Amino acid sequence: MKTARDFNLIPSHVDGIDVMMADSARAFGRHTHDEFGIGLIERGAQKSASGRGIVEAGAGDLITVNPGEVHDGKPFDASGRRWRMLYIAPDRLLDAAADIEPGASFEFEAPVIRDARLSARFRTLFNAVTTEDALRSETALLTLAVQLMKPSRAGKPAVNAGVAAAREHIDDDPAASPTLRDLAARAGLSRYQFLRAFTHLTGLPPHAYLLQRRVQHARQLVRDGLPLAEAAAASGFADQSHMTRCFVRSFGLTPGAFAPR
Repeated sequence: MKTARDFNLIPSHVDGIDVMMADSARAFGRHTHDEFGIGLIERGAQKSASGRGIVEAGAGDLITVNPGEVHDGKPFDASGRRWRMLYIAPDRLLDAAADIEPGASFEFEAPVIRDARLSARFRTLFNAVTTEDALRSETALLTLAVQLMKPSRAGKPAVNAGVAAAREHIDDDPAASPTLRDLAARAGLSRYQFLRAFTHLTGLPPHAYLLQRRVQHARQLVRDGLPLAEAAAASGFADQSHMTRCFVRSFGLTPGAFAPR
């Protein structure tokens, strides 16, 4: 078990699933994850922004977040809240969803779910993932997915191709330091037009989005065994301290918690 303050990264016995337990009064700023997140509030309550607006979750509630969905989290009071989370690689959860409805694309639609039966199923999955029981884990994931996954919404507004290309440029090289003028020119827009369009598309202004991509890139490098200082430099951070601050703001853990042991 890897610990930083009151956040614990629990060993997972299933590839593509990370396990986190926390008991904290920390308030998280707006950030994203590359994975699907499914969690259970066990004590206390929190208020958070989500892709569906501001939501509140209390003890017994499930919380969900889609990859790339901008969210934050703030406890109701100084007593904080205790929760456990599973961060599931998109290909693993979408593969489970494809078994349920072949060819469909899915996303979580409800950021907070109040359903005692589903909470119990989450606990079953959590317990299976943290023990060496592959068959039980696979079964529990499918059982929960069939209840939680809903078809993606149809009729989403068209995405400006130039803005999408600028986002892909950031995704492809998060260590680079593009200017707003560079990105706007790539999209064929004025700086102000691009800033509005990009923020509307991603939920974050360009500089904040770039920082999130650097954090995700650095985490993977650290997991692959790259020394922390080298991971910071390769991801575009000014130094290791800057990377550490960003990790704590996004994950509640320092980069070292993700290093192989």
